[in-house]
Amino acid sequence: MSNSQVILCKIIIVLFKVLGLIPRKMAFKAGSLIGQILFSVDRKHRNIALNNLTRAFGHEKSSYEIKILARRVFKNLGQIIFDIGWSLGLESRDFQKHFKIQGLSNYKNAYEKGRGVLFLTAHMGNWELLSIIMAMVGYPISVLYRPLDFFPLDRFFAMIRGRFGAELIPSAQSMRKILRTLKHGKVVGMLMDQNVDWHEGVFIDFFGHRACTNKGLALLARRTEAPVVPVFLVREKSGFMAEFGSEIHLIKTEDIRKDLEANTQQYNRVIEDFIRRYPDQWFWVHQRWKTKPYCPWPRKK
Repeated sequence: MSNSQVILCKIIIVLFKVLGLIPRKMAFKAGSLIGQILFSVDRKHRNIALNNLTRAFGHEKSSYEIKILARRVFKNLGQIIFDIGWSLGLESRDFQKHFKIQGLSNYKNAYEKGRGVLFLTAHMGNWELLSIIMAMVGYPISVLYRPLDFFPLDRFFAMIRGRFGAELIPSAQSMRKILRTLKHGKVVGMLMDQNVDWHEGVFIDFFGHRACTNKGLALLARRTEAPVVPVFLVREKSGFMAEFGSEIHLIKTEDIRKDLEANTQQYNRVIEDFIRRYPDQWFWVHQRWKTKPYCPWPRKK
Protein backbone atom coordinates (compact mmCIF):
# COMPACT_ATOMS: atom_id res chain seq x y z
CA MET A 1 0.00 0.00 0.00
CA SER A 2 1.43 3.39 -1.01
CA ASN A 3 1.71 6.33 1.38
CA SER A 4 -1.21 8.10 -0.30
CA GLN A 5 -3.38 4.98 0.07
CA VAL A 6 -2.43 4.70 3.74
CA ILE A 7 -3.44 8.32 4.29
CA LEU A 8 -6.75 7.81 2.45
CA CYS A 9 -7.49 4.70 4.50
CA LYS A 10 -6.85 6.64 7.74
CA ILE A 11 -9.12 9.45 6.55
CA ILE A 12 -11.90 6.94 5.83
CA ILE A 13 -11.54 5.44 9.31
CA VAL A 14 -11.67 8.90 10.94
CA LEU A 15 -14.75 9.87 8.93
CA PHE A 16 -16.61 6.73 9.94
CA LYS A 17 -15.57 7.17 13.58
CA VAL A 18 -16.98 10.69 13.51
CA LEU A 19 -20.27 9.32 12.15
CA GLY A 20 -20.20 6.79 14.97
CA LEU A 21 -20.19 9.58 17.56
CA ILE A 22 -23.64 10.76 16.47
CA PRO A 23 -26.35 9.52 18.92
CA ARG A 24 -28.29 6.60 17.47
CA LYS A 25 -31.67 8.34 17.25
CA MET A 26 -30.13 11.31 15.49
CA ALA A 27 -28.11 9.00 13.22
CA PHE A 28 -31.29 7.15 12.27
CA LYS A 29 -32.96 10.41 11.23
CA ALA A 30 -29.83 11.58 9.40
CA GLY A 31 -29.56 8.28 7.52
CA SER A 32 -33.21 8.48 6.52
CA LEU A 33 -32.71 12.04 5.30
CA ILE A 34 -29.63 11.10 3.27
CA GLY A 35 -31.60 8.21 1.77
CA GLN A 36 -34.42 10.58 0.79
CA ILE A 37 -31.94 12.95 -0.83
CA LEU A 38 -30.26 10.12 -2.73
CA PHE A 39 -33.64 8.92 -3.95
CA SER A 40 -34.29 12.40 -5.34
CA VAL A 41 -30.91 13.11 -6.95
CA ASP A 42 -29.53 9.69 -7.92
CA ARG A 43 -31.67 9.09 -10.98
CA LYS A 44 -29.70 6.05 -12.18
CA HIS A 45 -30.09 3.96 -9.00
CA ARG A 46 -33.61 5.24 -8.36
CA ASN A 47 -34.66 3.90 -11.75
CA ILE A 48 -32.87 0.60 -11.16
CA ALA A 49 -34.70 0.18 -7.85
CA LEU A 50 -38.08 1.13 -9.31
CA ASN A 51 -37.61 -1.22 -12.28
CA ASN A 52 -36.51 -4.08 -10.04
CA LEU A 53 -39.39 -3.56 -7.61
CA THR A 54 -41.85 -3.38 -10.50
CA ARG A 55 -40.44 -6.59 -11.92
CA ALA A 56 -40.80 -8.32 -8.55
CA PHE A 57 -44.06 -6.82 -7.24
CA GLY A 58 -45.73 -5.15 -10.23
CA HIS A 59 -48.50 -7.75 -10.30
CA GLU A 60 -49.41 -7.17 -6.64
CA LYS A 61 -48.53 -3.53 -5.87
CA SER A 62 -49.50 -0.26 -7.52
CA SER A 63 -46.90 2.10 -8.95
CA TYR A 64 -47.53 4.42 -6.00
CA GLU A 65 -46.88 1.61 -3.49
CA ILE A 66 -43.71 0.63 -5.34
CA LYS A 67 -42.45 4.21 -5.21
CA ILE A 68 -43.09 4.38 -1.45
CA LEU A 69 -41.25 1.09 -1.01
CA ALA A 70 -38.32 2.36 -3.09
CA ARG A 71 -38.03 5.39 -0.82
CA ARG A 72 -37.83 3.10 2.20
CA VAL A 73 -35.10 1.11 0.45
CA PHE A 74 -33.02 4.27 0.07
CA LYS A 75 -33.65 5.22 3.70
CA ASN A 76 -32.23 1.87 4.80
CA LEU A 77 -29.19 2.35 2.57
CA GLY A 78 -28.63 5.81 4.00
CA GLN A 79 -28.52 4.41 7.54
CA ILE A 80 -25.87 1.80 6.73
CA ILE A 81 -22.96 4.26 6.80
CA PHE A 82 -23.99 5.43 10.28
CA ASP A 83 -24.31 1.81 11.44
CA ILE A 84 -20.77 1.08 10.31
CA GLY A 85 -19.40 4.13 12.12
CA TRP A 86 -21.31 3.15 15.24
CA SER A 87 -19.99 -0.41 15.08
CA LEU A 88 -16.38 0.85 15.28
CA GLY A 89 -17.01 1.78 18.90
CA LEU A 90 -18.65 -1.51 19.87
CA GLU A 91 -17.03 -3.97 22.24
CA SER A 92 -18.06 -7.61 22.70
CA ARG A 93 -19.82 -6.73 25.96
CA ASP A 94 -22.20 -4.50 23.94
CA PHE A 95 -23.38 -7.17 21.53
CA GLN A 96 -26.26 -8.63 23.54
CA LYS A 97 -27.75 -5.18 24.01
CA HIS A 98 -28.05 -4.41 20.32
CA PHE A 99 -28.22 -7.78 18.52
CA LYS A 100 -30.69 -10.66 18.81
CA ILE A 101 -30.33 -14.13 17.32
CA GLN A 102 -33.10 -16.49 16.25
CA GLY A 103 -32.78 -20.09 15.08
CA LEU A 104 -29.30 -20.66 16.47
CA SER A 105 -30.06 -24.37 16.91
CA ASN A 106 -30.22 -24.67 13.09
CA TYR A 107 -26.61 -23.57 12.94
CA LYS A 108 -25.44 -25.69 15.86
CA ASN A 109 -27.07 -28.84 14.47
CA ALA A 110 -25.35 -28.30 11.12
CA TYR A 111 -21.98 -27.51 12.70
CA GLU A 112 -22.03 -30.67 14.81
CA LYS A 113 -22.06 -32.82 11.66
CA GLY A 114 -18.33 -32.10 11.42
CA ARG A 115 -18.20 -31.23 7.71
CA GLY A 116 -18.02 -27.50 8.15
CA VAL A 117 -20.94 -25.22 7.29
CA LEU A 118 -21.74 -23.15 4.22
CA PHE A 119 -23.61 -19.98 5.11
CA LEU A 120 -26.05 -18.65 2.54
CA THR A 121 -26.65 -14.93 3.00
CA ALA A 122 -27.65 -11.80 1.09
CA HIS A 123 -27.42 -8.02 1.10
CA MET A 124 -30.14 -7.64 3.71
CA GLY A 125 -30.45 -5.02 6.44
CA ASN A 126 -26.82 -4.16 7.15
CA TRP A 127 -24.90 -7.19 5.95
CA GLU A 128 -21.58 -5.59 6.95
CA LEU A 129 -22.44 -6.26 10.60
CA LEU A 130 -22.87 -10.03 10.17
CA SER A 131 -19.32 -10.55 11.47
CA ILE A 132 -20.59 -9.39 14.86
CA ILE A 133 -23.18 -12.18 14.85
CA MET A 134 -20.46 -14.70 14.07
CA ALA A 135 -18.41 -13.39 16.99
CA MET A 136 -21.45 -13.77 19.27
CA VAL A 137 -21.99 -17.35 18.12
CA GLY A 138 -18.33 -18.16 18.79
CA TYR A 139 -17.46 -20.41 15.86
CA PRO A 140 -14.62 -19.67 13.40
CA ILE A 141 -15.83 -18.27 10.08
CA SER A 142 -14.35 -17.34 6.72
CA VAL A 143 -16.11 -14.91 4.40
CA LEU A 144 -15.89 -15.02 0.60
CA TYR A 145 -15.70 -11.51 -0.84
CA ARG A 146 -14.84 -9.61 -4.00
CA PRO A 147 -12.19 -6.92 -3.33
CA LEU A 148 -13.32 -3.35 -4.09
CA ASP A 149 -11.66 -1.46 -6.92
CA PHE A 150 -10.82 1.50 -4.64
CA PHE A 151 -8.04 0.00 -2.53
CA PRO A 152 -8.24 2.27 0.59
CA LEU A 153 -11.98 1.58 0.91
CA ASP A 154 -11.34 -2.12 0.35
CA ARG A 155 -8.82 -2.13 3.20
CA PHE A 156 -11.30 -0.33 5.44
CA PHE A 157 -14.05 -2.90 4.84
CA ALA A 158 -11.54 -5.72 5.27
CA MET A 159 -10.77 -4.28 8.68
CA ILE A 160 -14.48 -4.04 9.53
CA ARG A 161 -15.21 -7.60 8.45
CA GLY A 162 -12.16 -9.07 10.17
CA ARG A 163 -12.32 -7.01 13.34
CA PHE A 164 -14.01 -9.73 15.36
CA GLY A 165 -12.08 -12.70 14.00
CA ALA A 166 -13.57 -13.43 10.59
CA GLU A 167 -11.10 -14.59 7.93
CA LEU A 168 -11.49 -13.07 4.47
CA ILE A 169 -11.17 -15.15 1.30
CA PRO A 170 -10.89 -13.17 -1.98
CA SER A 171 -13.29 -14.66 -4.53
CA ALA A 172 -10.68 -15.03 -7.28
CA GLN A 173 -9.22 -18.57 -7.25
CA SER A 174 -10.86 -19.27 -3.90
CA MET A 175 -11.98 -22.89 -4.37
CA ARG A 176 -8.89 -24.56 -2.87
CA LYS A 177 -8.93 -22.26 0.16
CA ILE A 178 -12.63 -22.87 0.78
CA LEU A 179 -12.25 -26.64 0.52
CA ARG A 180 -9.39 -26.56 3.01
CA THR A 181 -11.44 -24.41 5.38
CA LEU A 182 -14.42 -26.77 5.26
CA LYS A 183 -12.13 -29.79 5.68
CA HIS A 184 -11.07 -28.33 9.03
CA GLY A 185 -14.70 -28.10 10.12
CA LYS A 186 -14.94 -24.33 9.82
CA VAL A 187 -17.63 -22.10 8.36
CA VAL A 188 -17.67 -20.25 5.03
CA GLY A 189 -20.15 -17.43 4.35
CA MET A 190 -21.24 -16.52 0.82
CA LEU A 191 -23.43 -13.69 -0.50
CA MET A 192 -25.62 -15.25 -3.19
CA ASP A 193 -28.00 -12.53 -4.31
CA GLN A 194 -26.11 -10.65 -7.03
CA ASN A 195 -25.99 -10.97 -10.80
CA VAL A 196 -23.07 -12.86 -12.35
CA ASP A 197 -21.88 -13.42 -15.92
CA TRP A 198 -23.50 -16.31 -17.79
CA HIS A 199 -20.38 -18.50 -17.54
CA GLU A 200 -20.28 -18.14 -13.73
CA GLY A 201 -23.82 -19.13 -12.95
CA VAL A 202 -27.05 -20.83 -13.86
CA PHE A 203 -30.34 -19.19 -14.86
CA ILE A 204 -32.81 -19.75 -12.06
CA ASP A 205 -36.18 -18.27 -11.14
CA PHE A 206 -36.07 -15.23 -8.85
CA PHE A 207 -39.30 -13.33 -8.24
CA GLY A 208 -40.78 -15.00 -11.31
CA HIS A 209 -37.97 -14.10 -13.70
CA ARG A 210 -34.81 -15.88 -14.82
CA ALA A 211 -31.77 -14.54 -12.98
CA CYS A 212 -28.18 -15.63 -13.55
CA THR A 213 -27.12 -16.91 -10.12
CA ASN A 214 -23.68 -17.93 -8.89
CA LYS A 215 -23.38 -21.73 -8.97
CA GLY A 216 -20.39 -21.79 -6.59
CA LEU A 217 -22.36 -22.61 -3.47
CA ALA A 218 -24.14 -25.51 -5.15
CA LEU A 219 -20.80 -26.84 -6.44
CA LEU A 220 -19.23 -26.68 -2.98
CA ALA A 221 -22.22 -28.29 -1.31
CA ARG A 222 -22.27 -31.14 -3.83
CA ARG A 223 -18.53 -31.75 -3.58
CA THR A 224 -18.17 -31.55 0.22
CA GLU A 225 -21.73 -32.30 1.43
CA ALA A 226 -21.21 -29.53 3.96
CA PRO A 227 -24.64 -28.42 5.21
CA VAL A 228 -25.99 -25.14 3.83
CA VAL A 229 -27.63 -22.86 6.41
CA PRO A 230 -29.16 -19.47 5.56
CA VAL A 231 -28.48 -16.47 7.82
CA PHE A 232 -29.74 -12.92 7.38
CA LEU A 233 -29.36 -9.75 9.45
CA VAL A 234 -32.19 -7.20 9.46
CA ARG A 235 -32.76 -3.89 11.15
CA GLU A 236 -35.31 -3.55 13.95
CA LYS A 237 -36.41 -0.53 16.00
CA SER A 238 -34.34 -1.66 18.97
CA GLY A 239 -31.28 -2.82 17.01
CA PHE A 240 -30.66 -5.79 14.74
CA MET A 241 -31.93 -9.35 14.47
CA ALA A 242 -30.05 -12.25 12.91
CA GLU A 243 -32.07 -15.25 11.81
CA PHE A 244 -30.56 -18.66 11.08
CA GLY A 245 -32.89 -20.68 8.88
CA SER A 246 -33.27 -24.43 8.61
CA GLU A 247 -30.59 -26.39 6.76
CA ILE A 248 -31.23 -26.54 3.02
CA HIS A 249 -30.90 -30.21 2.22
CA LEU A 250 -28.69 -31.17 -0.69
CA ILE A 251 -30.21 -32.55 -3.89
CA LYS A 252 -27.73 -35.03 -5.33
CA THR A 253 -28.31 -37.34 -8.28
CA GLU A 254 -26.24 -38.59 -11.21
CA ASP A 255 -27.01 -35.45 -13.23
CA ILE A 256 -24.59 -32.76 -12.02
CA ARG A 257 -26.04 -29.98 -14.16
CA LYS A 258 -29.59 -30.55 -12.96
CA ASP A 259 -28.34 -30.77 -9.37
CA LEU A 260 -26.61 -27.40 -9.68
CA GLU A 261 -29.81 -25.85 -11.02
CA ALA A 262 -32.05 -27.51 -8.44
CA ASN A 263 -29.88 -26.62 -5.46
CA THR A 264 -29.30 -23.05 -6.66
CA GLN A 265 -33.06 -22.72 -7.12
CA GLN A 266 -33.49 -23.73 -3.48
CA TYR A 267 -31.07 -21.01 -2.41
CA ASN A 268 -32.82 -18.38 -4.53
CA ARG A 269 -36.18 -19.38 -3.08
CA VAL A 270 -34.94 -18.98 0.50
CA ILE A 271 -33.51 -15.54 -0.29
CA GLU A 272 -36.68 -14.47 -2.08
CA ASP A 273 -38.88 -15.60 0.81
CA PHE A 274 -36.81 -13.59 3.26
CA ILE A 275 -36.82 -10.50 1.04
CA ARG A 276 -40.61 -10.71 0.85
CA ARG A 277 -40.70 -10.46 4.66
CA TYR A 278 -38.45 -7.37 4.67
CA PRO A 279 -38.73 -5.90 1.15
CA ASP A 280 -37.36 -2.48 2.12
CA GLN A 281 -34.13 -3.96 3.47
CA TRP A 282 -32.75 -5.64 0.36
CA PHE A 283 -30.26 -4.08 -2.07
CA TRP A 284 -32.71 -3.27 -4.87
CA VAL A 285 -30.30 -0.78 -6.50
CA HIS A 286 -28.30 -3.70 -7.96
CA GLN A 287 -29.13 -4.91 -11.50
CA ARG A 288 -30.03 -8.42 -10.44
CA TRP A 289 -31.48 -9.42 -13.84
CA LYS A 290 -28.78 -7.79 -15.96
CA THR A 291 -27.29 -10.95 -17.53
CA LYS A 292 -29.44 -12.51 -20.22
CA PRO A 293 -29.35 -16.17 -21.34
CA TYR A 294 -26.42 -16.61 -23.71
CA CYS A 295 -26.04 -18.97 -26.64
CA PRO A 296 -22.45 -19.32 -27.92
CA TRP A 297 -23.58 -20.83 -31.22
CA PRO A 298 -25.16 -18.72 -33.99
CA ARG A 299 -28.78 -19.49 -34.72
CA LYS A 300 -29.58 -21.28 -37.97
CA LYS A 301 -31.42 -19.17 -40.49
